[in-house]
Amino acid sequence: MRHVPFPLRVAAGLAVTTAERVRGLPRQLVELPVTVASQALQVSMRVQQHVTELAIKGDDALSSLRRPEETPEWATFDEDEVDDLGRESTTAATQPGTAEPDPWAEEERALASDHTEGEFDSPVGAVAPGGFANYDDLTLPQVRARLRTLSLPQLEELLAYEREHANRPSFVGMLTRRIANVRQAEGSADGE
Repeated sequence: MRHVPFPLRVAAGLAVTTAERVRGLPRQLVELPVTVASQALQVSMRVQQHVTELAIKGDDALSSLRRPEETPEWATFDEDEVDDLGRESTTAATQPGTAEPDPWAEEERALASDHTEGEFDSPVGAVAPGGFANYDDLTLPQVRARLRTLSLPQLEELLAYEREHANRPSFVGMLTRRIANVRQAEGSADGE
């Protein structure tokens, strides 16, 4: 076979490639919308990433120029509320339909106070009822862990003791809720 010149071989290769592409064109036309959508989403995500990177760099640059506020003006806390006379608000949350304070709210308020975890102001040395020899030394979680073993009279006796001695809102709230749960369980057992 005679040697065919290089430009002619390239032209023949181009013709074969064009014919192959034309045969595959219907399949590519079907895939075209998916491909275009995918590429558009990729471009959109890249743009979003670049914009976010620019915003982060801008925040870093601006934060070095300006000192942040100690407490933002929009941040308000319950203990910051002041009534019309300039006194701090001390209203207790009440249960709907009653005048009694909500025991959950009392416990949450007590736990959020300045006491560190596990430390409560309780008198030392007193013997408490309900089978607790060292009740005044126990933390809230320790008492909570033992409540399920107590009967209703023991719980009521323990609540009365707590109210007479330390009257800690977190303990009073926990005992009040436990007594209500025991009474409700006894009431539903009687109704069956």
